Amino acid sequence: MQIFESIITVVKNDLDELNHVNNVRYVEWVQEIAKQHWLKKASITTLENYFWVMTNHCIEYKSSALLNDTIKLKTYIKSSEGAISSRIVEITNNNTNQLLAKSETKWCLINKKSNRPVRISEEISALFQ
Repeated sequence: MQIFESIITVVKNDLDELNHVNNVRYVEWVQEIAKQHWLKKASITTLENYFWVMTNHCIEYKSSALLNDTIKLKTYIKSSEGAISSRIVEITNNNTNQLLAKSETKWCLINKKSNRPVRISEEISALFQ
């Protein structure tokens, strides 16, 4: 399993009316780290031929994040079968290691030319192992 991480700092625009990170922002972070992971690992040719679409999203909120908190996003592929890949994202407070949220998303690999789902090749699967 290949883990990809990113560190961010909570800014004012991340907050809701309770001065906690808005739940919608966590969903955006999940999507963004998945995209960053794909762009970092995939070759130019692979990026020219394929893209991912989210088909299912489940997120558990465990604790709040506040303004100026340093947040660690950690993601990895849990499993892949056919055209579907299951990705885990763990969001923690980088200073305390407290789990703030955990997400499992399902992504479908799409061929750019046909706009149809395509089986995940060994080459693509190997990018994340």
